[in-house]
Amino acid sequence: MPEVTSPYPTGTPCWVDLTAKDQQAALDFYRDLLGWQGEPGPAEFGGYAVCELNGRGVAGIGPTMTPEGTPEPPTVWTSYLAATDAEATQDAIVAAGGTLLAPVVDVGGLGRMLIAADPQGAVFGVWQPGEFSGAKVVNEAGALTWNELHTSDIPAATAFYGAAFGIEIEPLDGADSYWELRVGGRAVGGATLLANDPPGTPAHWLTYFAVDDVDSTVDALVRGGGTVLVPPFDMMAGRMTVVTDPQGAPFAMIRPTPM
Repeated sequence: MPEVTSPYPTGTPCWVDLTAKDQQAALDFYRDLLGWQGEPGPAEFGGYAVCELNGRGVAGIGPTMTPEGTPEPPTVWTSYLAATDAEATQDAIVAAGGTLLAPVVDVGGLGRMLIAADPQGAVFGVWQPGEFSGAKVVNEAGALTWNELHTSDIPAATAFYGAAFGIEIEPLDGADSYWELRVGGRAVGGATLLANDPPGTPAHWLTYFAVDDVDSTVDALVRGGGTVLVPPFDMMAGRMTVVTDPQGAPFAMIRPTPM
């Protein structure tokens, strides 16, 4: 079911958020494109906005924070993997060869989080739930529906995510050079090789949002200042496209094939 009412198992993508140079412009863009409602939050949380779809949290949008003397971070969507113990997961990430970018921090009573990169450089977050467990709705139009790892080394990724989260990465039946990320025997995401991306693309996690009509949504995205990286096409999971928002954050949209 699209509505999520129970905690996400460890290793399952549970949330995505965007850091934007112009937070209000991003809120306006995704409101018009995907139907989200959100506004800047309390100063104690850096103005972070929790965007809702029909009253249910679907994603976060925050302003870019750049400490003096540090380079400005890229405008990107970050995928967060669920964990029951952020400290222990942080230790496991480092022991498995990952790089800690932002250590565990408490987010009020909402939960605990950290940001890290896997050994191939793909950046991800970790979320330990408190009062907030993650996205309240998934797999419906306007909501998160898939998280996909783009990596240069599937065996190394399999070893890392297995050690840090217990995720299994296995070939997807019927697909060439595509893998499923599985938690407890259930598919929770995908993986593909960087060789399928434009030359020079770094390892990364790609966020997919579901839409009812890919082509018309792409038209709306272009009118709103977004850019099409991969025009809409049909594949085994549905009709999809890869785009960027007006501030350059890449993401994918898909109309999944009915099951």
